Amino acid sequence: SLLAPYRPVWAGSVGPAGVGPGSLYWPVYRTPVIIAFNSKAVSPPEAPQDWDDILDPRWHNLVLIRDPMASGTMRAIWGFIIERSLRETGDTTAGMAWLRALDRNTKTYALNPAILDQKLAREEGVVTLWDLPDILISQGKGMPFGYLFPRSGTVVIDDAIGLVAGSQHAEAAQAFIDYVGETEALLLAARQVYRLPARRDLPLDSLPDWVAEVERTMKVVPMDWTLLAQEGAGWMSYWDQHVRGTGNHRKD
Repeated sequence: SLLAPYRPVWAGSVGPAGVGPGSLYWPVYRTPVIIAFNSKAVSPPEAPQDWDDILDPRWHNLVLIRDPMASGTMRAIWGFIIERSLRETGDTTAGMAWLRALDRNTKTYALNPAILDQKLAREEGVVTLWDLPDILISQGKGMPFGYLFPRSGTVVIDDAIGLVAGSQHAEAAQAFIDYVGETEALLLAARQVYRLPARRDLPLDSLPDWVAEVERTMKVVPMDWTLLAQEGAGWMSYWDQHVRGTGNHRKD
């Protein structure tokens, strides 16, 4: 294994979701997926309210998507769609059909988050699927972005930390792991870079208002992360070769 077991001092305040087997890694932040939109072009009631709404023909050529082959966030979304298909039908066919319908509405696949932000701000497209921290940071920079959580529930990615096996400075690494999960560090990350803490024992009166709003409105969907780790590369390869670009012609 690339990682060595280590139990942080704050380990009792998280989990069990996001904790690695044998204490190999521990969740520090939770990254929710959202439906984001240009708030100058689309009002919250007009925006897609759930996953399937973004497939509506009204959004034809108005959807911007971060290139899934280069994005862990997008791979998690693709994985959710395919896992939902497996749960409901026992097969991936319906999931790939959903992604093909999304491809039909997609104007472009942005190579990186900065390009995605620029295109969304310029109204080259007006809706996207992306992660909450990036959108909140962009809002703080004055970009005209709004967001909402899919009504039926959303994917939440556990961003974890672990100790590298064979580290020459294991004690320093352990001290750093302990630090990033401390109350002070988590509150700093929540206030300055919009990271949602994985710990649930932080003082509520110290957390920024956006955290309480997220916890109140966000519904988390179940994800089989083990299955995604095992099958995700194959699913993504199939999508890239057989689904991407099978909708309408566009400039990528």
